[in-house]
Amino acid sequence: MDPLDVMMNKDRVVPYFQAIVSADKQLVVGYEVLARFQTENGVESLGWFFQDKTIPDEYRFEIQEHLQELAITKYLQSNQASILFFNNDIDLLLKDDGESLLESLNPFLKQGLREDQIVIEFKEEEILDKVEECKHLLAYLQSLGIRIAIDNVGQSNSNLERIAMLSPNIVKVDTGFLENNSLPHLYREVHHSLRMLSRKIGATLLFEGVSTFNQLNYAWRNGGRYYQGFYMGMPKADFIEEDSCKERLQKEFQHFITFERKKMEAQLTLTNDLSLQIKQTMKRIEADDTYDEVVTKIAEDCSDYAFRIYVCNQDGFQLSSNIEKDPNGHWSLLKEGRYKNWSWRPYFLENIVRMNVEKRGILSDLYADIEKEEHIRTYSYPISDDAFVFVDIPYTFLFEQNNLL
Repeated sequence: MDPLDVMMNKDRVVPYFQAIVSADKQLVVGYEVLARFQTENGVESLGWFFQDKTIPDEYRFEIQEHLQELAITKYLQSNQASILFFNNDIDLLLKDDGESLLESLNPFLKQGLREDQIVIEFKEEEILDKVEECKHLLAYLQSLGIRIAIDNVGQSNSNLERIAMLSPNIVKVDTGFLENNSLPHLYREVHHSLRMLSRKIGATLLFEGVSTFNQLNYAWRNGGRYYQGFYMGMPKADFIEEDSCKERLQKEFQHFITFERKKMEAQLTLTNDLSLQIKQTMKRIEADDTYDEVVTKIAEDCSDYAFRIYVCNQDGFQLSSNIEKDPNGHWSLLKEGRYKNWSWRPYFLENIVRMNVEKRGILSDLYADIEKEEHIRTYSYPISDDAFVFVDIPYTFLFEQNNLL
């Protein structure tokens, strides 16, 4: 389709609405307004029209304004209480410091529309290159009550500082990376950081592109308050019932809660088993045993659980050799591990302090081991005031147990 076809047939450009559902009440809280073009064969997406920078700015702004007018008119006529998300081009907005946008909204504000019912959405890759140019404009729009969303966030940690500078109201994460219903651990730490950032700046985390059960589960487990995607419903020409997703989401959430409880119970069981075993082993430790002898005795008793064991002090320096198990089940001391420092590892010092205060062991989350290039967990336990044993648990053991992955 040619851009001129769109301009000459503007009356065939119509808004479609994709519902956004909240986790807390399982109700529709908003809609993203999507551009569609009516043809003899049905409607076609006009996303390409707004993304093509070769199309004159005035063309794109005219269609955007037309779409906005139709969407808000229908919104007011149906007495909606939800919020409307409009995609926008930051370059068009910067041209006149948002004046055209505000002028286009003004007639509807006089009809009862509130500024806080509007969300202006920008793509991360476009807006983060212009942080200094647009942060004051976005802050001005927010001061009026208009909310700001940044779309397609979460591909890396590198942009988090600039996102914080813009302080959006809503951060949107696309779940499209979850291909073939898999959950790549590559993204977990990025989204954990994003969740923490959103919490600190007071932003709502919205997961979009949710089309499968696994994607919904990922969004739920990673702190998503809002969900958007085909799993909740296809974009429609009209608004849907506020509670249309409620029953289904309640059932799905119950599955998630049951599964997470089983995971927590399995992790607690493993933690308790290892704690009891190490306590029993410590009864065999002599006062003059070296740390290499300590890890050797622990390895003998924890062979079913571990593939690597070592001891560190509270500053992160390794006091023992590594004792590692080969594929045949034989343990060997590797002295080159001694005196390495592990305080740089995430959560290392935090866990040391926790073990000192709580006087108990800690099971880590699942993470990628640098040497084995597989996902493992580590159990750490205080064997004295300044010595802590670390037991690395292999993927094969975790895989064979229920709910430990």
